[in-house]
Amino acid sequence: MAKNQSEADQIKQEAVKQSGQIPAHIAIIMDGNGRWAKRKGLPRAAGHKKGVESVKDIVKACSQLGVKYLTLYTFSTENWNRPREEVSTLMRLLVRSLRKETDELNENNVRLSTIGNIESMPEAVQKSLLESINKTKNNTKMVLSLALSYSGRWELQEAFKKAAEMAKNNLLNPCDIDEKTISGLLTTKDMPDPDLLIRTSGEFRVSNFLLWQIAYTEFYITNDYWPDFRRDHLYEAIKSFQNRERRFGKVSEQLKTKKV
Repeated sequence: MAKNQSEADQIKQEAVKQSGQIPAHIAIIMDGNGRWAKRKGLPRAAGHKKGVESVKDIVKACSQLGVKYLTLYTFSTENWNRPREEVSTLMRLLVRSLRKETDELNENNVRLSTIGNIESMPEAVQKSLLESINKTKNNTKMVLSLALSYSGRWELQEAFKKAAEMAKNNLLNPCDIDEKTISGLLTTKDMPDPDLLIRTSGEFRVSNFLLWQIAYTEFYITNDYWPDFRRDHLYEAIKSFQNRERRFGKVSEQLKTKKV
């Protein structure tokens, strides 16, 4: 049965690849763990644990599809305001997952990275992150970035501080600041802007995620809670992306002329 499922999935993957462009960078707001658990009469922690299974499946599917960058909104700066017990559970789950899944990242040739205020994370989390990052640093197929203690406003604030400090030390002329300058000061400076942003749980907001980078990103909103979101849902999101016309401020006729 497992073999047949694998073959069936390979057929689905090939269909997705043949139907259009695969997004180079996919970003995901993984929302709905708590509500998934509540709906089933379970503690919120059960939703977070189930959500890890979705992470594993989506990371592997993206790697197999040829996605080059996958960024997961794992823990926002605002999440620190949640009940202490839930935050502690999330931190323990993160450490456990990193220790358990690093070998599989290597098997799939995936390099781990992080964005956010990592220094604000517990020492155990920082240690596990560093270990996993070092163990996967030579992998080249895909970059998996975990957004931890991250928010778009925090990131922009830090970038402006850097720019001000550089100007103060005569390393940057304020008159020369442009989009490229700002992008180069962000934590995402080593990756392209997302082509596709997926949000689960049906909420229509960006929740302070990649505010600068998603200026021309295509959005895909699904009502499925994150613990239910698996590779078949990912395929549907990518198919939706493939059917869109990305104009970047131009008109359709300009794009058609360029193709000719």
